[in-house]
Amino acid sequence: MTDLTNPHDRFFKEVFSREEVARDFIVNDAPSEIVERLEISSVEAVKDSFVGSDLREHFSDLLFRAKTRDGDWAYVYILFEHKSYPDVLVAFQVLRYVVRIWEYVLKQGERLSSVFPIVLYHGDARWNVGPQLHDVVCVPAGLEEFTPDFRYWLCDLSRYDDAAIRGVAVLQVGLLVMKYIAHDLLRERLPDIARLLVGILRQPRGLDSVETVLRYLTTATNKISGDDLREAVSAQLAERGEELMATIAEKWVEEGLQRGLQQGMQQGMQQGARQGLLAGLELGLELKFGAEGLRFLPTLYKIEDVDVLRAIHKGLRNADTLEELISIYQSPLC
Repeated sequence: MTDLTNPHDRFFKEVFSREEVARDFIVNDAPSEIVERLEISSVEAVKDSFVGSDLREHFSDLLFRAKTRDGDWAYVYILFEHKSYPDVLVAFQVLRYVVRIWEYVLKQGERLSSVFPIVLYHGDARWNVGPQLHDVVCVPAGLEEFTPDFRYWLCDLSRYDDAAIRGVAVLQVGLLVMKYIAHDLLRERLPDIARLLVGILRQPRGLDSVETVLRYLTTATNKISGDDLREAVSAQLAERGEELMATIAEKWVEEGLQRGLQQGMQQGMQQGARQGLLAGLELGLELKFGAEGLRFLPTLYKIEDVDVLRAIHKGLRNADTLEELISIYQSPLC
């Protein structure tokens, strides 16, 4: 299940769980000898996670399967490491997950099949860890054949040239954003990202895809501001850009409210609703009004009355300026 409190996990799964994206990623980023042995059109999602709760802060994963040219099934396992530095024991972690995959396969009443593991990395530190299990296991001479070994395929986004990032637009923008999300060059790359978003909007589920990217850019980095994001999107979409940002801002406020209501089942409905509204309004204000909107937050957090917050939430939908929104708060109707 996707961890909604972890923006890296959420973004990875919302992008890569789409089978057309996974197919394109395999075609463009897996070694040719693997691609040649798979019927790419048969790639399908199987299960979304084998990572234990203790490591979900650092790893996300997805499992796919595909028919081979021989008619058998093979599995493709994508492990996304979202730490800023390589994990020395990642080969051991992959081994654990491959065993869990095989256990899952056996429970389904199927025979064991090959698992091709891909490690996707976007940290700044150079990946200097060997890709084979024997690189991290001390194997005395003469005992090699008695010690399990395998290798994973590494996709190190920090070493990718931007021009080498290929595939459908959703995959391109996903990898580009993942590459720069913690990088000082993110602001400089925003125009390129926004141009890709324009093409995505014309596709089925385009608005959902754009919302996924904007959410990640808003919640997973401090390298850009809401103003930077609004300006980049508006420059590519003109008036439609402002409308798009407002629509997404409203959606996030609604999601915040729903989360708050769910929390309210456990901690009191009023307090849960208040927390949800505040969380959604914070995202919505930054996305719609940028840094100017965030200046209204100290006032918002002093408001205890959920009905007043609901009125501001409704006002965010139609207010063209922050002053209009503040006037709603100051209205006697609140």
